[in-house]
Amino acid sequence: MKSSTLSLVVLLMLSLACRKKDNLDPSCNFLLDIGVNEVVNMNLPQYNNLLFTSNAVFVSSAANSGLIVVNVGTGYLAWDAADPNHIPNSCGTLAISGVLGVCGCDDGNSYSLFTGQPMENPSLRCALKSYPVTQSGNTLYISN
Repeated sequence: MKSSTLSLVVLLMLSLACRKKDNLDPSCNFLLDIGVNEVVNMNLPQYNNLLFTSNAVFVSSAANSGLIVVNVGTGYLAWDAADPNHIPNSCGTLAISGVLGVCGCDDGNSYSLFTGQPMENPSLRCALKSYPVTQSGNTLYISN
């Protein structure tokens, strides 16, 4: 009984975490709808940190400016690494700073890697663009 209740709670949390949150405002249209089809093998050294809760990795080969994949404890989330609150440019790729994605531009926008929501700056209207993640063993499949 406890196992099925726990499974139901985990599934509910994942479904809420994976719902589309990248259109808080109709003006959130800076990022392109790029097809993503990435495989992340956590047995490889560059992705091994994902085996531990609250760790994130950058995957440069996908989306608008790469992907940020994070272990949230109950599963995995993948975000576009482009700052959604301005036109893509060379400084707009987010860097991982703990559990935040931080923009390299002068605006210094930051976003929670657990929710995708903007942090510290209430004037930001756009959340991070999310991509669905499925897991099979130590392999993550990220596609839209």
